[in-house]
Amino acid sequence: MNFHQPPSTFVGQVNLKVESLEKAMKFYTEIIGFQIINQTEKTADLSADGTTVLLSLEQPENVMPPQGRTTGLYHFALLLPKRSDLANIVFHFIDKAIRIGSSDHLVSEALYLSDPDGNGIEIYTDRDPSVWSWKQDEVAMTVDPLDFQDLLSTGKQGDWKGLPSGTVMGHIHLHVSELQKTEEFYSKGLGFEVVNRYGGQALFISTSKYHHHIGLNTWNGVGAPAPAANSVGLKSFTLILPNEEKRKQIIEQLTQIGAAVTEENGSIYTVDPSGNRIVLQIKR
Repeated sequence: MNFHQPPSTFVGQVNLKVESLEKAMKFYTEIIGFQIINQTEKTADLSADGTTVLLSLEQPENVMPPQGRTTGLYHFALLLPKRSDLANIVFHFIDKAIRIGSSDHLVSEALYLSDPDGNGIEIYTDRDPSVWSWKQDEVAMTVDPLDFQDLLSTGKQGDWKGLPSGTVMGHIHLHVSELQKTEEFYSKGLGFEVVNRYGGQALFISTSKYHHHIGLNTWNGVGAPAPAANSVGLKSFTLILPNEEKRKQIIEQLTQIGAAVTEENGSIYTVDPSGNRIVLQIKR
């Protein structure tokens, strides 16, 4: 099952606001390994395969540094095709003296770091779905130490040549202000299923029984406010829908629960209860 192709609904692109476009582009090309495919004075589109935009950067007018304890991005997550790719980027980070966090989530093996603006990044590979453990409709995920010795045995120092062309935006994890209305918005509105509940503080949701396309947490505090419009952080993210029929269905579902749907410059947007903007796009 390819969880990042139709008929799944999945995250295709993340759009970030940064304080310095020049500094951000240097980080994302030299450290993460993106290619620049479009660039203006204040914006840049980044890709792994030279065609598909996975990350868009924008330096807003009168940009503000990130504000603490608001809603918005916790991290976006780049899914690498092979375990050896993850090993090779670890060697690359060692060469560049980049500090990282790490975790074994049972379903995946993950690295964590932040960009120069504090935007969180996860880079991971999935274990084969046949070894994921499901109990009814909930998938087992945990936060165990990553076995670096075993991981690095699959790679080779010096083999990192930038993000592999098969890299996709695996998921996005968001800070939200509360979970009840948020769950209604993402499940009844956007059609996702809850696949894991982390106490009363976080939800993990997906389509097609993926371990999660979106994570939602209240770790910045229940009632956390949305950041200022010109603040560094998440501008929006794009959900890829399989066809126009599915988009019409989702728009109708969102309208029924009272969520706003708007059209701007040919794109259709909605906004979750915490102010996170979402583009509803059809798979091209």
